[in-house]
Amino acid sequence: TNLGLKDVPANAYPHRVSVTADDVDNQGRVSNHDIVRILAEAAEAQTAALGWDLDAYRRLGAWWVVRRHEVDYLRGARAGDELVCYTWPSAFEKLRAERRHVIVRAGDDVVVARAVNVWTLIDMETGRPKRLPPEILEAFDPAQWVV
Repeated sequence: TNLGLKDVPANAYPHRVSVTADDVDNQGRVSNHDIVRILAEAAEAQTAALGWDLDAYRRLGAWWVVRRHEVDYLRGARAGDELVCYTWPSAFEKLRAERRHVIVRAGDDVVVARAVNVWTLIDMETGRPKRLPPEILEAFDPAQWVV
């Protein structure tokens, strides 16, 4: 993933985060764990903003799980920094969806991290992968998020 701020679609979802002392590791930087948490929070916030909150997924009988994280950690962020995690759906297949992220420091637009996640929709009853239904494909159509 060689994404930079110039690669973020204009309609990407901007998830804002204030870095607290609890988010930093023993080096004083946002920990890897917390970067991954921010990615997941941003994805959930965008899906809810598009009308797909937990209740909507419950009605569908399905929920997303991450199958793979690919994260490039580029710069440190420290307690007190304001971050913006831009996120957008970037690809679909039968049983998987890809989502991209670019996290920048709000004060100077320096890219802190960039990531690609691979998600699978699972059936809430069986825990098995579920084919992406038309309403999901329509709501998250990657063609809506083109630079």
